[in-house]
Amino acid sequence: MGDMTNSDFYSKNQRNESSHGGEFGCTMEELRSLMELRGTEAVVKIKETYGDTEAICRRLKTSPVEGLPGTAPDLEKRKQIFGQNFIPPKKPKTFLQLVWEALQDVTLIILEIAAIISLGLSFYHPPGEGNEAKQQDGAAAMEMQPLKSAEGGDADDRKKASMHKKEKSVLQGKLTKLAVQIGKAGLVMSAITVIILVLYFTVDTFVVNKKPWLPECTPVYVQYFVKFFIIGVTVLVVAVPEGLPLAVTISLAYSVKKMMKDNNLVRHLDACETMGNATAICSDKTGTLTTNRMTVVQAYVGDVHHKEIPDPSSINTKTMELLVNAIAINSAYTTKILPPEKEGALPRQVGNKTECGLLGFVLDLKQDYEPVRSQMPEEKLYKVYTFNSVRKSMSTVIKLPDESFRMYSKGASEIVLKKCCKILNGAGEPRVFRPRDRDEMVKKVIEPMACDGLRTICVAYRDFPSSPEPDWDNENDILNELTCICVVGIEDPVRPEVPEAIRKCQRAGITVRMVTGDNINTARAIAIKCGIIHPGEDFLCLEGKEFNRRIRNEKGEIEQERIDKIWPKLRVLARSSPTDKHTLVKGIIDSTHTEQRQVVAVTGDGTNDGPALKKADVGFAMGIAGTDVAKEASDIILTDDNFSSIVKAVMWGRNVYDSISKFLQFQLTVNVVAVIVAFTGACITQDSPLKAVQMLWVNLIMDTFASLALATEPPTETLLLRKPYGRNKPLISRTMMKNILGHAVYQLALIFTLLFVGEKMFQIDSGRNAPLHSPPSEHYTIIFNTFVMMQLFNEINARKIHGERNVFDGIFRNPIFCTIVLGTFAIQIVIVQFGGKPFSCSPLQLDQWMWCIFIGLGELVWGQVIATIPTSRLKFLKEAGRLTQKEEIPEEELNEDVEEIDHAERELRRGQILWFRGLNRIQTQIRVVKAFRSSLYEGLEKPESRTSIHNFMAHPEFRIEDSQPHIPLIDDTDLEEDAALKQNSSPPSSLNKNNSAIDSGINLTTDTSKSATSSSPGSPIHSLETSL
Repeated sequence: MGDMTNSDFYSKNQRNESSHGGEFGCTMEELRSLMELRGTEAVVKIKETYGDTEAICRRLKTSPVEGLPGTAPDLEKRKQIFGQNFIPPKKPKTFLQLVWEALQDVTLIILEIAAIISLGLSFYHPPGEGNEAKQQDGAAAMEMQPLKSAEGGDADDRKKASMHKKEKSVLQGKLTKLAVQIGKAGLVMSAITVIILVLYFTVDTFVVNKKPWLPECTPVYVQYFVKFFIIGVTVLVVAVPEGLPLAVTISLAYSVKKMMKDNNLVRHLDACETMGNATAICSDKTGTLTTNRMTVVQAYVGDVHHKEIPDPSSINTKTMELLVNAIAINSAYTTKILPPEKEGALPRQVGNKTECGLLGFVLDLKQDYEPVRSQMPEEKLYKVYTFNSVRKSMSTVIKLPDESFRMYSKGASEIVLKKCCKILNGAGEPRVFRPRDRDEMVKKVIEPMACDGLRTICVAYRDFPSSPEPDWDNENDILNELTCICVVGIEDPVRPEVPEAIRKCQRAGITVRMVTGDNINTARAIAIKCGIIHPGEDFLCLEGKEFNRRIRNEKGEIEQERIDKIWPKLRVLARSSPTDKHTLVKGIIDSTHTEQRQVVAVTGDGTNDGPALKKADVGFAMGIAGTDVAKEASDIILTDDNFSSIVKAVMWGRNVYDSISKFLQFQLTVNVVAVIVAFTGACITQDSPLKAVQMLWVNLIMDTFASLALATEPPTETLLLRKPYGRNKPLISRTMMKNILGHAVYQLALIFTLLFVGEKMFQIDSGRNAPLHSPPSEHYTIIFNTFVMMQLFNEINARKIHGERNVFDGIFRNPIFCTIVLGTFAIQIVIVQFGGKPFSCSPLQLDQWMWCIFIGLGELVWGQVIATIPTSRLKFLKEAGRLTQKEEIPEEELNEDVEEIDHAERELRRGQILWFRGLNRIQTQIRVVKAFRSSLYEGLEKPESRTSIHNFMAHPEFRIEDSQPHIPLIDDTDLEEDAALKQNSSPPSSLNKNNSAIDSGINLTTDTSKSATSSSPGSPIHSLETSL
């Protein structure tokens, strides 16, 4: 019931009492309204309505210790009254809905229109022989079917994957834009082709040859027009790159499957691609960078600092008994040390790892915690103050045989020691522990431990009289005047593979930041061991309290300008709350400090990490230590909780991007060549050298097969040797454009040579200007075969996009690629030799085949020639496939958690934002006028700094405590000044114990003694500049 009241402790001493007869004493509506209250409101409501938490338990016929009785009739009755304890799954979309969504794709719409017209014409056959037209036309229409199903599958996957995001991912946005541009160009080309063909035929027939339009000739003329239209549709179909979305899906799906082997369970497909552009990783320390196997390695007990586990005989008996009791009782009883599973292995740690470390310390002292727990079972515990991110300590109260009370406490050493007024000496007797003793202990014990990378935990106790019974609700009085038993240093060793993984990240242009709840010295020591920071570098290590002091203005509101001064150098954020993590992530993402928007990945395991995981571009949840809430909020789950798995995710993400670029490079070369050949051939010879069915086969090669072959390339370590591309990087680089145009020139030159002088070279009949229903010619078959051979060898060239020379590097590591290239070659032989009239092919001789393959092989040689030409010399080349700033940030991103906001609420929010903006501008203008007016008399005064709308609404509960000593809130003070300032500030007061949205460790004050100059960031002139 502790959760329900949301108070900071729960009672464990009451047993279930006699239940009411009949129904339960609470309705579901009452419980629901109770759940909506928090903190003191909830406590007041419970006291007013029910008396206390025990009374609620009695009404609900449950026990705060043992829970529900668990009998079948009771459970059934509860299900009927309160409903099942089950979250209903979201209703999945029907197959037809998915198909309809898939049909919204722009490229598909163009193809659908072409298919409908083409299909309609295929049913029209005027008097006379119209079979040829019908065959060709039906083929053009047939191509649409596999496309639709492929796209449907793609959309299906994508919808399931991106349910959490309304907008397309960056890569899909770039691809859609590029596909539309290419589609428009193709539409124009196909329209021009049809117009030229019709005009040429009309002028040639009716003007030059002066033939009259005879009614009996109409069927023949109509067949010519149908043929021209089919050529136009063919040009369009070849030009539209409908394989692009398919390539993305294939690449992502393949990557996701393979990433599972690298301990990355991808929940949202686009997260894999986003990870390739990551520029920052905010990682937890415990369990991610470290092994999460806690061991006590140092201890300060009985006035002696032991650098290793002390001998049990050296510790006083009284102290030993208190120590064992304090550790055994004041920890979750589910935390245990179990014997190892295999002989020679380490004992198994079950439960909270820090508590496991302390229990291990008890065992190392040759003591046993089990008898203590059996003497004091869980239901006998009088009160428990649970650990949370604000309190950073845990305390348990027990009743002693003489009816008095004893409280055991443990927690972060610097926090618990501040509450200690005594400490046990070598004889086991309490002695006075003054503030100066504490300072000395921090200097001589805690800091050296922390500098060795140890987490320091203080164990303490306090005795209370039996009467009067203390007010357990008054936590500040209870958790005070403690007696320190010992301080231990717990080591959590860095995972052996982590330093190398972090080095790879840094080499790849990714900044790794550690965000931890640990002491700053411990965090810094671990960060040095991991390689996050290097001695001599210019970096910042801050505590959560100091971080908040620096980023908030006088009113306690977060300012983006202040965050921008900190995050570029920040490497370690210690003693941080989940809110600090969210603030940091949001600050980095919203920053315009750098040219490219930062892409941030975040790791988290706790329920409180949910907002940060949601806000991040990619959220990693821990598969082992993570809570369900964290996993639900994440994009990728690390099944081994290991940082090095994140590096693998970066590699796969970059590989997806490169795979799509490889596919684009290949497809656009085919597009350019096929469209120009069809267009030019049609205009000059009134017939396309590549027939409709042949074009569709080429389309199949370059769309489906090529996307499979090139999108399944495995990643290599070389991907981590370059910086992230960034969100604005164009899909087609200048090097790729050079390759596309270079190979297009080679292919066009050879195809046009074959088209116009091929019959002389091979001494065969010309295929040009053939009558309407003439049989397939060897001439045009050689052109088709050569074209396909060039595509096959260019597919090998397309494996490299950064100008590398060795295009065969790692080719055998991709069996799918080899299979597809060889399979396509085999099918091509069958089509040419046995395709006959449907494929417009005539069988070729062996020497003709050899020439086709030889010309195809020339692609590899030509690729080396192109690689020799420096891209920097080709100034005329342009990049393509870039998202503009406006397109990059979809409107929905203005609101976080879009899917949870209905339209009415979104409109309301927009209204609020506009209202606040208006208000803000008016306030700024009034301040400027006032400031200028006052400056005429006594110089400028410092006004309140302008804040963003996010801050305006985010922290309404922050108060300025005027009673505090005045501390100037300046960002550019150095660390020494900050340390001095920190000592002047008074201890923090908890603003809201339960609401982790507000970090209670901050007291903000303004310094009115300093007058601001007109150029300072807080000045009215600066305010005016920023608002302008």
